Amino acid sequence: MKHIVFTVLMLVSSVFGAEINWAKDFDTGIKEASAKNKPVLFVFSRHSCHYCRVLDETTFEDKKVIKALNRDFVSIISYTDEKDYTPRKLWRPGTPTLWFLDPEGEPLFKPLAGAIDAENFLKALAIVKKEFDQTLGK
Repeated sequence: MKHIVFTVLMLVSSVFGAEINWAKDFDTGIKEASAKNKPVLFVFSRHSCHYCRVLDETTFEDKKVIKALNRDFVSIISYTDEKDYTPRKLWRPGTPTLWFLDPEGEPLFKPLAGAIDAENFLKALAIVKKEFDQTLGK
């Protein structure tokens, strides 16, 4: 009986407790990406931004998005209102801005701007992952 309860608790926590593994900061994330040879999702955001909150509360809560990001990417978020470090070349006047970077922190593509829904974001992740694997990956 204990075993069944434990298994159920683990399943529930894995379903409801899943979240994106955000890097501590930009430099830490780039070091991790370089060590693991993974592409980077860099999100330029702001807590007071309506569309940033929409992105956080929808796309970044989607189980498939969380799984894909945690498996295939190193994820970094920088909040302008917390004065988090953002490389000058990645700064944009609007938030949210989503960049896909190589493990050295260089842009792979032009950034995506605004809140993108989970379905289209997953398509973007697949394109980036495929391109990365073909050119820089394993």
